[in-house]
Amino acid sequence: MTTFDRLKSVIRLRELAEDPVDLTREEVLTPKRVDHMRASALGFQLFYSTERVDEKTLFALADLAKETDAIKKMQSMQAGEVVNFIHGSQSENRPALHTAMRDFFEQPNSSQVAKEATKLAYAELQKLKEFLEEIESEEFTDLIQIGIGGSELGPKAVYVALEAFKKPGRRVHFLSNVDPDEAAAIFREVDPQKTLVVSVSKSGSTLETLTNQEIVRDWLKKEGIDPKKRLLAVTGKGSPMDNPSEYRASFYIWDYIGGRYSVTSMVGAVALAFAMGMDRFLEFLRGASAMDKAALQADPRTNLPLLSALLGIWNRNFLEHPTTAIIPYSHALSRFPAHLQQLDMESNGKRIDKEGKPVHFDTGPIIWGEPGTNGQHSFYQSIHQGTAVIPLEFIGFATAQYGEDLSYKGTFSQEKLLSNLFAQAVALAQGQKSENPNKVFPGNRPSRILLAHQLDPYTLGVLLAFYEHKVVFQGFIWNINSFDQEGVELGKKLALKFIDSFATKRRHESLKGFPLGEAYLSHLE
Repeated sequence: MTTFDRLKSVIRLRELAEDPVDLTREEVLTPKRVDHMRASALGFQLFYSTERVDEKTLFALADLAKETDAIKKMQSMQAGEVVNFIHGSQSENRPALHTAMRDFFEQPNSSQVAKEATKLAYAELQKLKEFLEEIESEEFTDLIQIGIGGSELGPKAVYVALEAFKKPGRRVHFLSNVDPDEAAAIFREVDPQKTLVVSVSKSGSTLETLTNQEIVRDWLKKEGIDPKKRLLAVTGKGSPMDNPSEYRASFYIWDYIGGRYSVTSMVGAVALAFAMGMDRFLEFLRGASAMDKAALQADPRTNLPLLSALLGIWNRNFLEHPTTAIIPYSHALSRFPAHLQQLDMESNGKRIDKEGKPVHFDTGPIIWGEPGTNGQHSFYQSIHQGTAVIPLEFIGFATAQYGEDLSYKGTFSQEKLLSNLFAQAVALAQGQKSENPNKVFPGNRPSRILLAHQLDPYTLGVLLAFYEHKVVFQGFIWNINSFDQEGVELGKKLALKFIDSFATKRRHESLKGFPLGEAYLSHLE
């Protein structure tokens, strides 16, 4: 199999990268270019005229998608074929079927494997619906979700994004860190008599989750509450947490659902449906499922996640930019970049291909970001005038969620917000000339804009799946495995040895006089 760096389209793209479009030239960034370089799907428009691409580049990128069978690989993934593997090496060797967790709407996948997975997922949704109806009379106001990594980042990002749509008097709190202060802070915010707790761990053995679960059990007991009446489990069937004697209800997830792809499974469903109701949660799933179908379109010009993936590869591999900033001009998406950081860097932060061989090209970029306009008053200085070029992905909405706005000096706040977004994209592209070197902006800083009407459950589902598929497409094109995460395991194993050191010391004598440095040195010795 031809490796990525030797593909014909890659050789052509390298040639084009020697003289990319100069966005600082006055005749380049015209209304005609802006109108031509945009794609639309499912209520979103992707504007990419401020990327350093032209027609030749776009044709070569489309050839790259064809040469690497990107669409066929997406079809295989959604059909439930084994895509999580490394040839010739021990690996998880299984499908990646997060799309089946929301395939209840138009044109469901016809493969037997996908249909079976969807059937199992639908059964869990029905179970959850019945449970939520059962507890309606109990007047619970709060839910604490215990989980780390994908069991916290994605669900929390979605919860924060859709707080405008939650049911009156409902709140969700996320307990992920093994730091005891996080639990203590949550306990001060909630009434234990009106609080449910859901523990999320596919294996049922995640140390941080089990530790926090015991802290919660202890808290409930001290409040005179039987933990079993409040604890729920989201776990794999047959795991240590699949235990009816300890949990009021259990909901299942499966090995073919990776943590960072699990928001639309029971990992996110329990907390999100509790917060905003089953109907709105289903709208969120409907949006994600619609984007799953759109990701199968063959033409990159109409396949938004594939187009975005290709533009990202252009910036990463050919213009050689090592980071990407994701900047939502939306307060509601304040936690979304954190979720995308895990989604992208845990998926595509890989140094070997699917043949088990070291790659000789760059894979996933460093992902980071914060909401605008706050970023304009902090890190944008470096983005505009720093020595490193940082591509940006902007996200914006025409209308505010709550519909509450005020006109000041002739414009509404939402209009000011969008004006800042558009202005930043243009300023980054065109730069500024000046006789004063301190006021020179070099320009040619690439960006693209993803724009929709309003952030609601359906739109957020579309947005979530857009980024899932963008990341997966890049993995397919690079021929790396976007579905395992061996890189998180080594540190966890070594941490257990340090924990044993603390436990041994505690058994023999007080931890007083046992400096933290000694714990470190005792392990190294």
